[in-house]
Amino acid sequence: QVHVVESGGGLVQPGGSLRLSCAASGNFFSIYAMGWYRQGPGKQRELVAASSSSGKTNYLPSVRGRFTISRDNAKNSVYLQMNSLKPEDTAVYYCNVGTVVASGRYDYWGQGIQVTVSS
Repeated sequence: QVHVVESGGGLVQPGGSLRLSCAASGNFFSIYAMGWYRQGPGKQRELVAASSSSGKTNYLPSVRGRFTISRDNAKNSVYLQMNSLKPEDTAVYYCNVGTVVASGRYDYWGQGIQVTVSS
């Protein structure tokens, strides 16, 4: 069993900043990837940012230069620093953790956290 817990969402004005945190715990051998997805109202879930175990990162083009993903492997944690937020960034943000367990690879999701950008 793997638990993924997110924190740090909330309401922020356009141009503001938020930092999301995500921590994974439970029974797994290792984590090969961690990332953030989001789902806005009436939209499909989309990848915002991801970080591989080798340190490679990739970003949704619309957030590149504004958002930064980082990891603390010792804490099995991933963070998303969001700057210059725009109303279109409003969404539920989900943390995704790719783990290696005894029976193979499995992805686990957090419960989601609301980010609202509004004046």
